[in-house]
Amino acid sequence: MKLLLFTFLLLFSLYSTGQTVVPFDSLNWVFVGKVTQETVQGKAGIRLTEGSIYLKDSTFKNGVLEFDMMLTQGRYFPGVGFRVQDKANFESVYLRPHQRGNPDALQYMPVFSGQESWQLYYGDGYSAAVTYSLNEWVHIKIAVRDSQAEVYIGNPNEPALVIHQLKRDDKPGQISLSNDSPIITHFANFQYIKADRPPIAGKFKAEPAPQPGTILNWQVSKTFDETLLAPSYTIPQTLANQLTWSNLTAENSGKLNLSRISKLGKNSNTVFTKLTVVSDKQQIKKLQLGFSDRAKVYVNGRLVYAGQDEFGSRDYRFLGTMGYFDEVYLDLKKGPNELWIAISENFGGWGLQGIIADQTGLIIKP
Repeated sequence: MKLLLFTFLLLFSLYSTGQTVVPFDSLNWVFVGKVTQETVQGKAGIRLTEGSIYLKDSTFKNGVLEFDMMLTQGRYFPGVGFRVQDKANFESVYLRPHQRGNPDALQYMPVFSGQESWQLYYGDGYSAAVTYSLNEWVHIKIAVRDSQAEVYIGNPNEPALVIHQLKRDDKPGQISLSNDSPIITHFANFQYIKADRPPIAGKFKAEPAPQPGTILNWQVSKTFDETLLAPSYTIPQTLANQLTWSNLTAENSGKLNLSRISKLGKNSNTVFTKLTVVSDKQQIKKLQLGFSDRAKVYVNGRLVYAGQDEFGSRDYRFLGTMGYFDEVYLDLKKGPNELWIAISENFGGWGLQGIIADQTGLIIKP
């Protein structure tokens, strides 16, 4: 054990000597928002509000990035992005100062097409309870290696969050620091190193195999306005005739992150997902369903279920997180059945997951 610890510390010291220290200036960064050069508690850095800064180097894939951060009291979400492809597609880690010590004080979140996804990704490997100081400097370190990463808050020897699997492709990109709130956040002492195999100390877990009956392959329609579905109890034929479709594969958990191929907009907040379920006889099968934010389930064109699991829909504490919270009993005829599920989104994560545990007598295909 001592030998392993010594080896890790030796490797880390070697990596540290090769770090690039980057001053907060326009030669190295692109500034978007309100950025002011300041020295606070003896450290020269920046005050950032309502914006982000982007490192001009766009080749960071694996390595270690570090900086100091000073947070203040309030409800806001300052953080860091890495492997940034553009302003709408990147990996992110952010803090919730108002939730210090709670299970979601620290959050990893992939961003696709500008869409947040914290309602889909939470718990082990995505969020963590950590307590950090306010109004004084806290050191942040993030180590990234292929599909894994770990986040250190204050303590340099023990990761506060181990990210078992990053959700975006491991393409090189920029690094960003962000604070979209008017509440002040300070940053100082930014440095990073690019390395194929940076040392990581966390206990990483392999992605579990899918539960029996998990539906992994879906067809997903182009986006449309949710209002086109109301108040009919059937799928509007005019809408159905206009749809085009793409195939999308779910994660092993069954999570289908619709933002991977769908861009949320004011008049484009809904998609249909669909399957063909071929039954060898007339029978009823249970569908375990998770979604964010709202769902309408149609069997052979007729509405059989409608539900909402959006932020605050159950009670004032419900965050709208997605899980297998709902069940629908599908009345299937003999032969092919069309299962269409409309998923509508407000914010926080656009997703679906489904399990038909008992698939006796069924053939399911997208």
